[in-house]
Amino acid sequence: MGTVQKAHEECGLSYNRCRWCGTASFRRLLCPVCASSELEPERTTGHGVVVRTAVVHRYTEAARNESLVRFPEGFVFRCQVVGAAPQMVTVGARVKPLTGEEPESGAVVLELCEPPVRNDWA
Repeated sequence: MGTVQKAHEECGLSYNRCRWCGTASFRRLLCPVCASSELEPERTTGHGVVVRTAVVHRYTEAARNESLVRFPEGFVFRCQVVGAAPQMVTVGARVKPLTGEEPESGAVVLELCEPPVRNDWA
């Protein structure tokens, strides 16, 4: 296996797929549809699309972005999106896993695939 392919797989996200109904889920002990505990681990590239976004100020002095991201495997998960000012992350923005080390908090951190377009009317 090439090092580029290996690095690409390592920056993805692990999720589970139910052996009974095929539902994909992220960080769950039971299937959210049929409540089965027979979950098979799978790996996603981590690329997704923002479906809801908000700027939050909880527990920190600086504002940050929290977004619900839909992954192509069929699950939605709350993630922190970086790579732009928190208010510049929009619904429909494509995101990818943040390269580098993961945060100590265990939060899922994604970055924007394309920087936001600025419309300065000044």
